[in-house]
Order: sequence, then structure tokens, then C-alpha cells
Amino acid sequence: MTQVYMIANLKIEDAATYRKYELGFFPILKKHGGTFVTYDDTSSHFEGSEPVEGRVVMFSFPSEEAARGWYNDPDYQALSEFRRDGAPLVSLTMVKGPKPRD
Repeated sequence: MTQVYMIANLKIEDAATYRKYELGFFPILKKHGGTFVTYDDTSSHFEGSEPVEGRVVMFSFPSEEAARGWYNDPDYQALSEFRRDGAPLVSLTMVKGPKPRD
């Protein structure tokens, strides 16, 4: 299996509504084998198109299937309404880690 990383860029517009999302996020992440990596509200940009100001969140899953299972989970989709209302996504990107060497 190849580990995958999720990178979310969002702009928090309503902190109280987004907090409801945060409180429910971690149990669903763990349900799918996910691990929180980090977040940053003040990331630095060096090159290319200027990203939208906001929060960058990174978390990982043991496989692409686990990541897709998390995203498509009806419990997550219901919970994500709080994120959509409080902190709209700029992007959500899945990055695959290197394949294990034989």
C-alpha cells in the first residue's frame, strides 16, 4: 500500500461554525485510519501563483482507498456542511507517497 497525504486550503469565515466541524473531524479521520499531520494559519509562499490566505491542513491515510472512503463517508459528508458554511475550501488535494521499494 502507498500512503497518501491530503492537503486542504481553506479560509475560515465563521470560526464558531468551523469549530463544530473540527470537533467531529477527528473521530471520522481515525475511523478510516487517517492521521493528523499539521495545520498552519500563516504558511509562507515562495514561488508561483499566490495562494489564497487562510489555513493549510495536512493529514494522511494508509492508502488511496482509505482516503476516498473517508471523503465519501456519509458521516463525513454530513459533518462537512459545517466546514462549507464556516470555512469554504480553496482546494483539497490528495498526494500519493512513494511506492515501497522491493
